[in-house]
Parts: sequence; structure tokens; C-alpha cells
Amino acid sequence: MKLHNTLLACASALALSSGAALADPVTVGMITTLSGGGAGLGVDIRDGFMLALEMDGSDAIHLVVEDDAQRPEQAVQIADRMIQSEGAQILTGIVWSNLAMAVVPSVTAQDIVYVSPNAGPSPLAGAMCNENYFNAAWQNDMLHEAAGAYANTLGYNDTFIMAPNYPAGTDALTGFKRRFDGELAGEIYTQLGQTDYAGEIAQIRASGADSIFMFLPGGMGISFMRQYAQSGVDLPIISAAFSFSQDMLPATGEAALGVYNAGQWSPDLDNAANTAFVAAFREAYGRTPSIYASQGFDSANLILSAVAAADIEDRDAFRAALRAADFTSVRGDFAFANNQHPIQDVYIRQVVEVDGEITNQLVGLAIEDYVDVYAADCAMN
Repeated sequence: MKLHNTLLACASALALSSGAALADPVTVGMITTLSGGGAGLGVDIRDGFMLALEMDGSDAIHLVVEDDAQRPEQAVQIADRMIQSEGAQILTGIVWSNLAMAVVPSVTAQDIVYVSPNAGPSPLAGAMCNENYFNAAWQNDMLHEAAGAYANTLGYNDTFIMAPNYPAGTDALTGFKRRFDGELAGEIYTQLGQTDYAGEIAQIRASGADSIFMFLPGGMGISFMRQYAQSGVDLPIISAAFSFSQDMLPATGEAALGVYNAGQWSPDLDNAANTAFVAAFREAYGRTPSIYASQGFDSANLILSAVAAADIEDRDAFRAALRAADFTSVRGDFAFANNQHPIQDVYIRQVVEVDGEITNQLVGLAIEDYVDVYAADCAMN
């Protein structure tokens, strides 16, 4: 099965099987990042989502895809247009937490369902949780907490930590520190979208650190790792899957080998659904899927399961169908906590080279049945 990139980039009518015939397809608006330094993340979310719809093979979803160019104001404008002009009944797709914070509260206030395939800022998991907001990926702190816990296992005692200065970066460092038992050799926030890390590498060199924790997704991580490899600094790095996802590894190259990173999914995770997904993605797109692609795939299948079970015009029934999460996730067991964020296992992966491809390989389980700490602040039962 081959999907054409031109089709994927356009508004599309694809979709899903349904337990009952629908008079009209459900319109899903996908707002994601398809240009600029973060484009690889959005492309993989889109491609994973589209693959799920293609594999399902029916016609009950009308998917409209637009590029937010990683600009919050543009994302808000697209969301309003999709709801008002396109008649979108569900929105999805946002990669970046600052965009999610701009878009999601407005969307849910209009009684439109939003299913996140990536961004999981802490306010939306806690006090700002909403019955119309579902996160099919994780809460931002989750994978970083697992990295902090595994840093203890590795014996790191003086770790230098860094992340971009935006909501997901703040959550990342907060999550790491929550489980890390050692001391911090330094803590810095970089600019979102930064490409030159000479100053930060100089600070790391002078800090006396024995290790580095970094969260730099997309082009930021590629730039840092290339410069770090050339710097002569040789400290071990631990991270979360975002900074060492499959979309980045070809560009990062051998500099990434050996890095440990935490993720709720890996291409070698041993279950039937994941094996089928990885094979289908490689056949469709000619590359190994990233964690973002897996989240797009799961988000689509979550929506498919709800559309099959309930009429979206009956909001209470449709939300109940989403909460039931009656689909087979590529990550294994999947259920929602009270704040409609996943309860799931988090694994440690290591970047390795297999048959000439730089990829991630499972090392072991870091945290079992994780529930984010912000669920306690969510008023939903």
C-alpha cells in the first residue's frame, strides 16, 4: 500500500468503519506543524493518523489537514475557521504545548472535542481539565519522570539539565527533577527554536557535571547533538523519546548512539498491533515510524472506536465512547485516568544501529501504570 504525499497534505475524505450507517461523515480537523524546524513531528503525526484511516478502509471520516507553521495565532485562526466554515466536529494534531494552550480551551468551550496526539501541558491535565479534551499520547512530565528515575539507576549524581523555555520545557525539567535523586550541576532554559548551542555547551563543560538530561525536540535536538559531538565534551546523555525519535535520528546520526531515552512506545515493542503498524508504516512511507507516528496512529484509532460506538451529535454518549478507549493500542495496554490522559507503562530505550539503520531498542520498563500527578487536581471523576 502506497500513500501519496500530495494526498496526505491536502484535505481528505478517508476513514473508518462504523457500527451503524452515518448520514454524513464526521469531520475531523487536523492542525499540525508541516513546515519549519518542527515539521518532521507534524508530518509523522499526520502520516500515522492517515495510515490508521487507510487501514480501516471505510468512509465515515472527512479529514481536513492544515499547517500551523508552529505559530499559536495561526493555529487559533485555523481552529476557528475549521469549526465555523468546515464544520469540524473533532479537532486534533497539535504538536507544541504553547499552541495547545492557545487552541484547546477555546475549542472545548465551544463543545468541540479535542483529541491530542502529542502536546500534554500540565494545566490541561490538572485544574483546566475538560470533558471535551482527551490526550491520546501522555502528559508532558511523564517521559521525563521516567528519565529521572532511570538516571538514578545509571548512577548519575551531578546532572546538567536543559530544555526550551515554553510549557513543555518547563514540564520536562519539573518531571525529571521529581524522580531524580542526585544533584543538579546546572539548569537552563534555551530559546524555543534555537539552533546555536555553543554557549550552553560551554556552560556544561564548566559545570563539573557527570551527565546531561536534555529535552530538545525536532530541529533543536538535531542542532544540539551535532554541535555537542564536535565539542569534545563527552558526558553521557539521558533524555525522553522526543529528542531521539525516529524522525530525528537520520539527521543526528552516530552522535546519538548509546543515548538512553524514555518512551511509552518503541518500534520493537512486542505486541501484534505494533508489529502490524510498523510493517504497514514502512510499506506505506518507506521509513521506520517515530513515536509521533505511533501517537497519530493511536489517536485515529481512538476516534474510530468512538465513532463506531456513538453518534457524535450525542456529546455525552460520544465522550463516554472515547473514555472507554475500546481500541488496540500499539503501545499495549491503554486506559484513561480521570483527567482523560493515559494510564500507561513507560520504557527506557537506547539508540543503536541495526542493519545499517540508527534506531531505538527497548532496554526495559521504567515506570509501570503511570498516572500523572496532575490528575489529582482535575475535578472530573
